[in-house]
Amino acid sequence: MKYIDEFRDPATAKKLVEEINHLAPLARAQRDMPLQVMEFCGGHTHTLFKYGIEGMLPADIEMVHGPGCPVCVLPMSRVDDCVTIAEQPGVIFTTFGDAMRVPGTRKSLLQAKADGCDVRMVYSPMDALTIARKNPERDVVFFALGFETTMPSTALTLLQAHREGLQNFSLFCNHITTPATMRAILTDPDLKLDGFLAPGHVSMVIGAHPYDFVTRDYHKPLVITGFEPLDILHALWMLMKQLAEGRCEVENQYARIVPEAGNVAGLKAIAEVYETREHSEFRGLGNIGDAGVQIRSAYAAYDAEKKFNLQAAASSHDPEHLKCAEVLRGVIKPWDCPAFGKDCNPQHPLGALMVSPEGSCAAYYAYGKLAKRKETA
Repeated sequence: MKYIDEFRDPATAKKLVEEINHLAPLARAQRDMPLQVMEFCGGHTHTLFKYGIEGMLPADIEMVHGPGCPVCVLPMSRVDDCVTIAEQPGVIFTTFGDAMRVPGTRKSLLQAKADGCDVRMVYSPMDALTIARKNPERDVVFFALGFETTMPSTALTLLQAHREGLQNFSLFCNHITTPATMRAILTDPDLKLDGFLAPGHVSMVIGAHPYDFVTRDYHKPLVITGFEPLDILHALWMLMKQLAEGRCEVENQYARIVPEAGNVAGLKAIAEVYETREHSEFRGLGNIGDAGVQIRSAYAAYDAEKKFNLQAAASSHDPEHLKCAEVLRGVIKPWDCPAFGKDCNPQHPLGALMVSPEGSCAAYYAYGKLAKRKETA
């Protein structure tokens, strides 16, 4: 396959759906409930809804939407820290666009910008570095967030700043890691998952082996997959085949992109700049041990937490009537939240899952899932 259309071919999709329909009852076997398959990544959630894949699946399969969107799991306390930094005199705070509208306890970065703070949207950390070069009298901070997908770019940018001797550039590090987050999900007593679709872009960096614990310790099959409709259907077929045959393995559907050992150069940069953070707060998941990273002491001069002397903030919680936590954990669907589509909508988001284009609430809203499917069937 060379072109994007080949990954959206209706005839191939129909054949895969037929085979999934054949395998799913065998895979379900004696279970008294549908197979619970978690697509960890918000990008996969959007593919499922954008192309109507969920509606093609048999009743034997229920897709559970995971927390794999870094903006969605960003706690309000870290947004508050962003605003605190942005409010410092002389600071230029730079960030990806989807983080600007995430509510904090006081305000979002977009509201901080409206109040006069110099908050700028950039497309890469290198854009922030360019701003730092052009404004040597100002402190330029880049909001480094995301799973392993974005870690190499921020690590390499910091190393470039170090080589150039730039003193006015720093990262506010909020990177988190996928395997530790998966482990937290697997220990959640409210979830009864039967398998995972793992994110292809993260796996492109870390490779396949960091997922070995999922099969070895929890006996759940896992398939690494891409983001086109045929990628998702192919991965679901591979997962159903494993379950039907009683196998439990890590398989790589996205082998055209994901090398088994990952991106060696990217992993080297990550290891040089970052070290494991003891605890990281996740929206909806609480504090997870060893699930985040922080900047190593050798590069403390580029660590915004140290430069601006940020104190550890207390855990923050969403307003009580919002069910972001339960949606993020996959315990309920967005339509089970009383605010979904009413008080909370894309024009006036109350929770991060409605802000981010990878959030499951945004996906449900964008593709018409405003009411329970079982009620509208």
